[in-house]
Amino acid sequence: MFIDQIVIHVKAGDGGNGCVSFRREKYVPKGGPNGGDAGRGGSVILKASQGIRTLVNLRYQSFFKAEKGFNGKGSNKAGRNGVDCIITVPLGTVVKDDHTGHILGDLKKDGDIFLAAKGGRGGRGNARFATSTNQAPRYAEEGSPGEEQQLFLELKLLADVGIIGLPNAGKSTLISRISAAKPRIADYPFTTLHPNLGMVKTEDYQSFCIADIPGLIQGAHQGTGLGDQFLRHIERSFMLIHLIDVSRSTGPDPVKAFHTVFEEMKLYNPILLKKKQLIVANKIDDQDQEKLQRLEHFCLTQGYPFLKISAATGENSQLLVRSIQKMLTDLNKEGHKEKCPEGGNLESPY
Repeated sequence: MFIDQIVIHVKAGDGGNGCVSFRREKYVPKGGPNGGDAGRGGSVILKASQGIRTLVNLRYQSFFKAEKGFNGKGSNKAGRNGVDCIITVPLGTVVKDDHTGHILGDLKKDGDIFLAAKGGRGGRGNARFATSTNQAPRYAEEGSPGEEQQLFLELKLLADVGIIGLPNAGKSTLISRISAAKPRIADYPFTTLHPNLGMVKTEDYQSFCIADIPGLIQGAHQGTGLGDQFLRHIERSFMLIHLIDVSRSTGPDPVKAFHTVFEEMKLYNPILLKKKQLIVANKIDDQDQEKLQRLEHFCLTQGYPFLKISAATGENSQLLVRSIQKMLTDLNKEGHKEKCPEGGNLESPY
């Protein structure tokens, strides 16, 4: 099950209370205060792990609470700290305040952590308050409450390349051809119900990550079809592969197909249009020569790089991989780097 959005409620542990105690031992006059300090409450921490692909592990548990700190004891014994509650999430998880929508953190690398709720400070025992003028304090400090908040977690896949296009353009077939991914493939629209990730290895022993995004249709931004909710998964991609069907089927004109997806991306987030795009004509094993020529002419006049392949037979598939690798290398030389969203700095738990 692919879950990429979830709301969770987190509550850190309260700090324990300090102890009021006095030393009472035979032959030891004026023993004095010996109440120990309490332990701090446990914190709630989000930790990114590359072994998790979706947020499905949070689907059936939405409330997370860390352990409370233990109270101090006599004989200057400190209370134990509460155990932290660690929640594992997939790479690419964006943490937002559920009420304001403000971005609090962005977990991109394996092992990245975000302090979701800090544990309360433990109270000090009465031994801490002894002075020359108050040698027997009969009071201690209470622990402070732990933080509590409601968070909205949103997963954005970390892929170098995103494949976009209309339904049935052959996106799943392509990703299964050039990578080890095994998406569901069938001869009807909307076979892909959620994004698929695949690692592509090049001839020079390099690799890049590619994502297959469910098909877009006109009106997707209004919820038509599967909507445009999955476009968030290409916001981090360095470049896009726009796959277009040029077969003899009764599908739409290829130039119109391009504009349909182009407009839906524009309505969702205009920043997507600034990404480098490679237009790929698919299904040339059953090509409509007029469609292919019309699309090729359009790309030539508009300045889009163009390639023609057959994902089904594998024709020109390695040429496509080499072209993608070259474009990624060029983008890297230009210093194209994904920036962490505002407010996305990670916090140390303590």
